[in-house]
Amino acid sequence: MPKRKTDFDLPTLDDLFSTQEERDEAKLDKIRDIPLELIDDFPDHPFHVRDDEDMQQLVDSIKTRGVLTPAVLREKEDGRYELVSGHRRKRACELAGLSTLRSEIKDLSRDEAIIYMVESNFQRSSILPSEKAFSYKMRLEAIKRQAGRPKAENGVPVGHDSLVGKSREIIAAQSTDSNTQIQRYIRLTHLIPELLDLVDEGSIKMRPAVELSYLDYDYQKDVLEEIEVTQSTPSHAQTIRMRKMQDEGTLSTMAIREIMSEEKPNQKERIILRGEKVRKLIPKAVPIEQTEDYIYKAIEHYNKFLSKKRSERDSR
Repeated sequence: MPKRKTDFDLPTLDDLFSTQEERDEAKLDKIRDIPLELIDDFPDHPFHVRDDEDMQQLVDSIKTRGVLTPAVLREKEDGRYELVSGHRRKRACELAGLSTLRSEIKDLSRDEAIIYMVESNFQRSSILPSEKAFSYKMRLEAIKRQAGRPKAENGVPVGHDSLVGKSREIIAAQSTDSNTQIQRYIRLTHLIPELLDLVDEGSIKMRPAVELSYLDYDYQKDVLEEIEVTQSTPSHAQTIRMRKMQDEGTLSTMAIREIMSEEKPNQKERIILRGEKVRKLIPKAVPIEQTEDYIYKAIEHYNKFLSKKRSERDSR
């Protein structure tokens, strides 16, 4: 028996019994200039809007030619509008000094709007891991709700339920990422923000990041502190050990410190000075930003002292 389309895919009666010209006119009727003050951003929008060089180019384009592709809005019950697609265009209009945004008003449910928002933003040429992570999670939850599954099933962790797996397969069939890779991205949503930032920067790779996502919040904070101290990130093998130790109940702050202090094959030898041991030896009047210079001068002075001692010993 062929699979039934969702209501989101079914054509309306107007579509079936109207000409293309009539449909085009109807669409134009839904395109209006909406005041920016009436437009609310999409709740928990996972894609960043940056005031970078690309944004400035978009601002210049809008100043010259206007908004060529209308944003997509859905009307809210209070008469305001929710921005589904076009967050960069809205920001560019603000920077360009415009008061309205050329928009198409679509009749979308909450879950249809989530799916539309994610799909439209995935057309971007560059997407950060964190953006993929939260957008995949939002879309997965929307698809599960559309399927009418009980709330108890919706709460099952990713990767531990066949229904969740089927929802990921639906997403994978429509994206360049595999089912497994989508599962990895969604795991990134369990990282503390500081570690997720390092993933976006490329400092932490995907697989180590996934392993770290299974650590408790406090242990993730310990890992972050060690990254700052050692100026190096954990390898995949090290994160696997941390996760295994947590599962066995043997992970601790000291264990994380010992693992992170190990020298990795591609890591140059580093000298590590821990703040709690060094700071008490430095006068309180020395600002934190001058600590390194103070330590260097102290070591230099100590070397001169040792050299003088050796000279006195040799002269006897």
